Amino acid sequence: MPDSEPPQETAAAPREMPKRYGIGMNVFIQVVLALALFVGINRLSYRHYWRWDLSPGQEYTLSQDTLNYLSHLSRDVQIYIVFGRDSKVYGEVQSLSEEYRLHGRQRIKIRSIDPVRDIERAEQLKADTGLSLAQNGVLLRCGNNKRFITEEELVIRESGTSTNRQIIEFRGEDAISSALISVVEGRVRRFYYVVGKGSRSETSLSDAYNAALDLGRQQNFEIVSINLSEVSKVPADADGLLLLGARYDLSEREIVMLDEYWKRKRAGLFIMLDPGGETARLSAFLALNGVRPRGDRVLVAESTSTGAKKEFSVQAEFMKEVPFIRHLTSSSITLVGQSESLDLRSDDPALREQSINVLPLLRASPRYWGESQFLEELPVVDEKDTVPPIYLSASIERGAVEDESLRAESSRMVVVSNSTLLDKQTMLAVGRDFVAAGLNWLMARESRIGITAKPKRSYRIQLTSRQHELIFWVTSITLPGIVLGFGFMIWAGRRAA
Repeated sequence: MPDSEPPQETAAAPREMPKRYGIGMNVFIQVVLALALFVGINRLSYRHYWRWDLSPGQEYTLSQDTLNYLSHLSRDVQIYIVFGRDSKVYGEVQSLSEEYRLHGRQRIKIRSIDPVRDIERAEQLKADTGLSLAQNGVLLRCGNNKRFITEEELVIRESGTSTNRQIIEFRGEDAISSALISVVEGRVRRFYYVVGKGSRSETSLSDAYNAALDLGRQQNFEIVSINLSEVSKVPADADGLLLLGARYDLSEREIVMLDEYWKRKRAGLFIMLDPGGETARLSAFLALNGVRPRGDRVLVAESTSTGAKKEFSVQAEFMKEVPFIRHLTSSSITLVGQSESLDLRSDDPALREQSINVLPLLRASPRYWGESQFLEELPVVDEKDTVPPIYLSASIERGAVEDESLRAESSRMVVVSNSTLLDKQTMLAVGRDFVAAGLNWLMARESRIGITAKPKRSYRIQLTSRQHELIFWVTSITLPGIVLGFGFMIWAGRRAA
């Protein structure tokens, strides 16, 4: 029997290579899935995301008052940012406008126009609005209503007469929110500024009037002069009366007119008293409504090594119990010039019967007192004087009820025992915010109260020569070297494979 041959190992049959169309289909499906995942993630991140304002002063966070107004916005608004890119506040305006768009429930549209680079679009906007657009600003449009806010209305500069005053605060939210209400409401509120009663000086009279005009442009109300001796009654369209620093008293007939206006269903009075003025009838009118000017002077006096020192400028604080100035309670205010103390009859039963509510707004620091003998070189506190707490301002509300929906129909008054609050040379931003809050409260615009200007800070980093050298080595040598090293390692690994 022949030797049997050893069995030969059968070579494994080679696996059939997948067909070309199979590979193509597999790659196509992977690409489609990757694109779908990419698009899905980007869409989700576009619609659902979180944002944090990490700036020190929360410069890019809208106040709760603005957010509340935007949440109930009922009309579409277009905002045009007409700014040159070289403006110092262009970045802040752009970022702030974006916040309005994000919180505007798709009712706010933003367009940015550089009048230097986008000449065609700027000319078209001029033709559509009839505005010259000769300076930087923000334009808001709602239907046929429009409001152009200049760059100067968006900032507060340091005091002085220099043409190169630095920007110290950015009040963009205040200005834009005011303009937004203006174009949405359409109707402009009206305050009558009482003239013909004199003032400490022509300059102070002009300062107060111009400051009121400026506030009117920013807060959407107009100022109209009125001389009470020339009219028979306060006009029916008056949203409020401004009696700022009157030196001379109202006549009997004018007091009757004032009282008739105050007893309307809706009335507003903003009164700044001049302690040196002769206004006995006006003081009696205020006393009947729960606020009696005492006629003294709020001061602090002490004996020093250089002689007697008497200070009339008063440092005061805002009362936390009053809602419309609650946003100012973290700030203090200084009233320059002379102030008198106010006697507040908050608990008078006769006032409660008339539904009159009196609340203090400003309280002097404890070291001040109300001095009756203020002309003395070194006055001291005695039984004729008023000891702390010393109140310098108060609010009066007639017809106040618990139901907030009905409180808009009440008559309201703000009394300040100082006439220098709006003087150009001494006016502070916090004083302006206080007046703005008071005027908005008179108009029952609680939604406009609480938006304050934000300080504009500059930061400088001082680096030593050693720190400069370290930054150079890290950014110019080390980091590029690390990237180059990783690239070489990947190249070497692929070449070895």
